[in-house]
Amino acid sequence: MADVVKGSVMEMERFAIHDGPGIRTTVFIQGCPLRCPWCANPESQQIKPQLMYNVKKCLKCGTCARNCPQHAITIVGDHLEFDRSKCIGCKTCERNCPGKAINFIGDIKTVDEVIDYISRDKDYYDVSGGGITVSGGEPFVQFDFFYNILQRAKELGISTAVETTGDTDWEKMKKAEPLIDKFLFDMKQSTPEKIKEITGGNGWRIQENLRKLAEIAAEKIVIRVPVIPGYNYEEEVLTAIIEMAASLNIPEVNLLPYHNLGENKYEQLGRDYALKGTKMMSKADLKHYEALGDKLGLKVQAGG
Repeated sequence: MADVVKGSVMEMERFAIHDGPGIRTTVFIQGCPLRCPWCANPESQQIKPQLMYNVKKCLKCGTCARNCPQHAITIVGDHLEFDRSKCIGCKTCERNCPGKAINFIGDIKTVDEVIDYISRDKDYYDVSGGGITVSGGEPFVQFDFFYNILQRAKELGISTAVETTGDTDWEKMKKAEPLIDKFLFDMKQSTPEKIKEITGGNGWRIQENLRKLAEIAAEKIVIRVPVIPGYNYEEEVLTAIIEMAASLNIPEVNLLPYHNLGENKYEQLGRDYALKGTKMMSKADLKHYEALGDKLGLKVQAGG
């Protein structure tokens, strides 16, 4: 009997409308080679359960500290402190928390479990032109799991999309490409050096993968740029990315205005948020780039 393919999943979101065309189910899986300072899903960066502590729900009763088998939780004054290096993800604290202030993100699921979940909404996909989107994290990090989800979805006639950083081995991307109907390809900066400096990712590999993918499937690609004040919100950077897309015959670029909706996750993870206090942007801040797209013969959209 073949081994059952499993992977670590953060969440599966039904009726998503911003992760590709139509009505979709987005499967968020864990693991990412990048460390973007503005990451909206920091719980996706590692492939293991992530302890989230919501101080606003905490009753300060000490039940979690008394029951933790690793003694990873202590009460200090009027708050809890977590030694996350001791945490083994047993979830004892989560099960015993009367205020539901502690929960773990990241569950091991089989491909069958994922497919059973996403196939519930096939009628909606068919009517709306939607399907499934695999996001993260970076889906290519858990490649076997990701690839098997794609295979099964296509067998069921479900359209597929992936949101990717592009920071993966080209052979993996080449193998998966026939099973993917839409690539939502993130581009964080206009040069490999800046990508590396800001995110820690392999900017050279990312841009080379984009070029190779465009040679065989440019029509499948949407470049998505998270526009972040202080990191890439300069006219020369955004113009260079749009011009790159035009040169590769990529038909669409989405400029995604900065939001701080993930800030609370950093607090719950016990981490500092690098963009604390940064003002959120609106689509109106990026609307003028749509004219540049018209000039160059591609669609540039503020938002996505």
